[in-house]
Amino acid sequence: METSILLSTKKMLGLGAEYTPFDLDIITHINAVFSVLTQIGVGPTAGFAIQDETSKWQDFLSTNDTMLNLAKTYLYIKVRALFDPPTSSHHVTALKELTAEYEWRMNQFREEITPWTAPA
Repeated sequence: METSILLSTKKMLGLGAEYTPFDLDIITHINAVFSVLTQIGVGPTAGFAIQDETSKWQDFLSTNDTMLNLAKTYLYIKVRALFDPPTSSHHVTALKELTAEYEWRMNQFREEITPWTAPA
């Protein structure tokens, strides 16, 4: 299984590893999604960004395989919607609903790992 964040995302987008004309676009979208994941409490608290194909999924999140699998799919869906948006409004709606569900599920996993407590 591909562990490079960029290369695995490109593969899911249907692009070969050697095809690089859109790498900057894809990296920009990946980093935007990592910002969203950081805001919902997934991944390193200081945030996370990639520069090239050397960043691995284990660098982003290594402690919870279930959360990592959700994060990978979430990232792909969001990058796909930004990079190559679907033309069908039904497809757009389905992707929005799926990303909302994944955000909720990742939030649930995060709360199980680090429960929220009210400020004093």
